[in-house]
Amino acid sequence: MTATLANRAGKIAPFYVMELLNRAKQLEAAGRDIIHMEIGEPDFPTPQPVVDAALQQLNTGDIKYTPAAGLPELRQHIAGYYLQKYNVRVDKRRIFITPGASGAFLLALAASINPGDELIIADPCYPCNSNFMHLFDGAAKAIPVDAATNYQLTDERIKAHWQAQSKGVLIASPSNPTGTLIDADMLRRCIQAVDDLGGVFFSDEIYHGLVYDKDAATALVFSDKVFVINSFSKYFGMTGWRIGWLIAPDAYVETAEKLAQNIFIATPTLSQYAALAAFNDHTQAELERRKLEFSHRRDFLYQSLLRLGFDIPAKPEGAFYIYANCANFTEDSYRFAYALLEAEGVAVTPGIDFGSFKAKEYLRFAYTTSIDRMTEAIDRLERFIKKEEIHHANKFNVSARVKSKAGE
Repeated sequence: MTATLANRAGKIAPFYVMELLNRAKQLEAAGRDIIHMEIGEPDFPTPQPVVDAALQQLNTGDIKYTPAAGLPELRQHIAGYYLQKYNVRVDKRRIFITPGASGAFLLALAASINPGDELIIADPCYPCNSNFMHLFDGAAKAIPVDAATNYQLTDERIKAHWQAQSKGVLIASPSNPTGTLIDADMLRRCIQAVDDLGGVFFSDEIYHGLVYDKDAATALVFSDKVFVINSFSKYFGMTGWRIGWLIAPDAYVETAEKLAQNIFIATPTLSQYAALAAFNDHTQAELERRKLEFSHRRDFLYQSLLRLGFDIPAKPEGAFYIYANCANFTEDSYRFAYALLEAEGVAVTPGIDFGSFKAKEYLRFAYTTSIDRMTEAIDRLERFIKKEEIHHANKFNVSARVKSKAGE
């Protein structure tokens, strides 16, 4: 029987970095030493109190479904976290525990997006954001951003690009891949602009907590009519546990609960009990220690890449990425990344995974490995760049000699 694929499936682009990752795994299996700076996953283990909480619950054998919106006590913990960290009161009924931030995005979009609707996003941005829209037969409208706006959207750009089919705006702060923050006042203005236009605002806050020089503002400070997506994956170091959360506007709560019941019944119970320990004092102290280490890593990698000749017009303020312009070395960052992996065993992510605006000029470096390993990676990268320069110089000289001969 011939497979007939859904049209929406053909619109979803693959992760280019997965090709690099698969090749990196092949090289590792063959005995090569690969330094991984391509995947957005903290290298630290899950905090021990979180593991202990999971083991304690596992030993009871009571691992059954929770309510679709999640354990009431975990939702209450999250509400308390927002009060303590942001001085914002959130009714726990608006909080939904989801299978990772991806589950939160799907729940929010399923509740608010109709076929043909358009979501305004920044370019560059996390690629799944566009792909999620295709699942609901909508579309993402990517607006090019650069260092002039700290790689973030502005209220003026939102107004300029809003059309009849526009339904909402998504802003990620800190952003993947740039690690930049949106200014708190600009966030307020963007939320107000979307509200004035009759749209829906989505705030991707999954890297909150991993902010190094100033605080990140939650959208909930400015409005209770926004969708906020967050996760236990990044700051809390629980990637494989697949647990995140969504804070929905009051008008969407009943719909979101109905959708959660049907889409995933409930988030894995063991992960929810584990996450209860993510907010205790011991865990928080460990997470803050790790944040300080990430800050040191950022500074090391930032200075090292600048020394090698990369252009980084906006120093990242959060997350664990540096989005570096490599136009001084190549016209094709994907080819550069693949050649770097093959030649020196350093894996990084090409810009084409994050959009189309000048994507071939950029590489994303994840500082999710130790400074010792990054020191080795920088040495290998420097060696690779010098080899590339020699190669291009020789190629240019050969070409010039050929042209000279032809002119004789």
